[in-house]
Amino acid sequence: MSHSLSTAAPEHTTPSPAPAGAAPDPILLELVDPNGATTGVAEKLSAHRSPGILHRAFSVFLVDGDGRLLLQRRALGKYHSPGVWSNTCCGHPYPQERPLIAALRRVGEELGAAPALLREAGTVTYRHPDPASGLVEHEFNHLFVGRLDVPSDPDPDEVAQVRAVGPGELEDLRAAEPFSVWFTTVWDAARPQVRDLVPGAGW
Repeated sequence: MSHSLSTAAPEHTTPSPAPAGAAPDPILLELVDPNGATTGVAEKLSAHRSPGILHRAFSVFLVDGDGRLLLQRRALGKYHSPGVWSNTCCGHPYPQERPLIAALRRVGEELGAAPALLREAGTVTYRHPDPASGLVEHEFNHLFVGRLDVPSDPDPDEVAQVRAVGPGELEDLRAAEPFSVWFTTVWDAARPQVRDLVPGAGW
């Protein structure tokens, strides 16, 4: 099943901007049990402090018109895993926000574009400590694959660089430069769906 941004409707209320000089509203994540059922909410940073609290997340893998995988290098100013390569887009739904809607939202916010196609590709659960920051990614992760056939206009506060790679280029890049601690897990889980999406691309 494919979905387009034009048919999606948010199912949450985005917090209003804080008045000038006031502290911003905390970013809340949806906590889940091992089966993905909601158990509560927690502030974003507290959920990532060791030992980590299992929470809902998503990861997006988009390919271009030539079947190349779009990667992003995370902005250097990000508090978690700055400057490393990772999948096209990832993040966390707001509490009660559908993961698909969250994925579409964040692709737009981070890359400045809407996917031509986006479809569900299963889930994967993991717990990965990040030695550089001391934070822990303990996530029930919803996977999505799709196409992005228009040029991206990434937000420099989120994304330092976008690069399209084929299978060999991906392996060369992984050997030469650091990737996010979660990349291997989510890529291994999503790769069969990427292969089905672009069967002639060698994935």
